[in-house]
Amino acid sequence: MELYRLKRLVFSLGHEILFRRLNWRSLSVVALIAGLSVAALVVQNISINLSGAKFERGSDEILGMQLGLDLAGGTHLVFQPSSADLIPTDDQMDGLVRIIRDRVDNLGVAEPNIQRLGEQRLLVQLPGIEDVERAKRLIGQTASLGIVERVCRDSNCINFEDNTVLTGEDLSRSFASKDTLTNEPLVAFELFSDAARRFAIVTQRIYDTNSSNSPDQLVFQLDGKDLVETTVRSPILSGNGQITGNFTSNETRDLAIQIESGRLPIDIEVITERVVAASLGGESLEDSLVAGLIGLALVFFFVCAYYRGAGFVAAVALVVYTLMVLAIFKLFPITLTLAGVAAFILSLGMAVDANVLIFERMKEEIRLGRTVPFALEVGFNRAWPSIRDGNVSTLLIAGVLFFFGNQTTNSSVSGFAVALAIGVLISMFTAIFMSRNLLYLLAISPIGRFARVFTPESLPSSKSGRG
Repeated sequence: MELYRLKRLVFSLGHEILFRRLNWRSLSVVALIAGLSVAALVVQNISINLSGAKFERGSDEILGMQLGLDLAGGTHLVFQPSSADLIPTDDQMDGLVRIIRDRVDNLGVAEPNIQRLGEQRLLVQLPGIEDVERAKRLIGQTASLGIVERVCRDSNCINFEDNTVLTGEDLSRSFASKDTLTNEPLVAFELFSDAARRFAIVTQRIYDTNSSNSPDQLVFQLDGKDLVETTVRSPILSGNGQITGNFTSNETRDLAIQIESGRLPIDIEVITERVVAASLGGESLEDSLVAGLIGLALVFFFVCAYYRGAGFVAAVALVVYTLMVLAIFKLFPITLTLAGVAAFILSLGMAVDANVLIFERMKEEIRLGRTVPFALEVGFNRAWPSIRDGNVSTLLIAGVLFFFGNQTTNSSVSGFAVALAIGVLISMFTAIFMSRNLLYLLAISPIGRFARVFTPESLPSSKSGRG
């Protein structure tokens, strides 16, 4: 009888300690974050406008995620300077990114990925664009426009002298259009006022030579190559002009985009090119989702069947973990590649590691006859160094993978590293602020009297019935 009272006293004391350590604020914050994560995933496209500041996230893909090429399909290109002796400056590389981004945005590509890789390389990923030659031409061409006065020395203009009178920087606007009479594609442009005056003088001078035996020509050149050679039927005084030729609609649109965005600060060439079919990406995503759901179900079954009540806590924490990771992928946003999906599925199993370590320590303490509250407290304190060191080691590995992925222009390795690092960080968060407090909550409930709920081992009745 005295032994029973002593155990009751110890059990009550353990309850009081756990109740004091139970952090209701942390549980409230976790519940709030979980609710926000669900809301972020349920709403396909998020658009918030506060005091002029816009926050827009989402896409037409599953859960509004931003999918990479290997899932959505498209073109993957890596560029570097054409000259091996040229070492571009940071300003040149930043200008390169800006101009290429302008070109891609004007093309209407949804969620392009344009970023520097190391010091001299540039990664361009264009979801939905599978015409790699067009993408290379649009992005990689320097696009230095020149409007030239060609002074002809003979009637056929075989011998001539070129004088560049205007460049692409003199154009205020360029856009693809069509001839109102022939409906042929053309590029229309408008000049700044000072350039318009100079253009009027040049076209007047060329027009005046039409009556001679060797009329001069107006030539439009792109990167030093003639696009159009034409005579001037009448002086162009309005500051507007047209570039016509045997162009297709796509060619006129690309040319207008190149001229509008400006010339590239350095010449670049393609060193890596890859095209991913959208159908292949869809199949990969579907297979990944099935694998993820099966993996999640297997983890749930294992922890609940083996660790019982404590395993149920781990399952709840794992659900919240999944919601939080997916919400972070969407809100930042992070381009989700097939490698990133693989890292996320891998992290589902890793996310329960912290709980398993705590449960195993608890099991050892309960085996020694400790009450559940004391076993939980001691188990967590002893498991924490292993949890901390294991996660830090994984973060270091993810950092190394990310570094080498960037250096070798391998976006799959970088995507895997980013997804793995996010998974580890969120796993630590849920273990510290959620799993621990949920276990405390379960331990101070009436269920906490039964040690069998917290350990897979069979215990003697003297140790299990009263804690």
